[in-house]
Amino acid sequence: MIEPLTEAVTFEPGKVVALKSGGPAMTVIGLKEDGVQCLWYAETSDEVKTTVVPAICIEKASAFDFDDEDADEDDDDGKHKKQGKKKRHDDD
Repeated sequence: MIEPLTEAVTFEPGKVVALKSGGPAMTVIGLKEDGVQCLWYAETSDEVKTTVVPAICIEKASAFDFDDEDADEDDDDGKHKKQGKKKRHDDD
């Protein structure tokens, strides 16, 4: 038997979320009776897709979950490494 969700989980339209199990970043576009309606760009098929996902299966995505295509590079050994963006802070 599946236990019902006991805590309130809310996602506002426009927020970026991701499946807890992994996958692309998705934008919340609405709330439905059976879950959160999400939209994302599927690179492999070059399509914008939507689906309704149970709220318990998604979480707010952080800025560190997203990398630019240029942020991934191979090192000298041919191993894949990720480089995050650095934020610039101007001290006045």
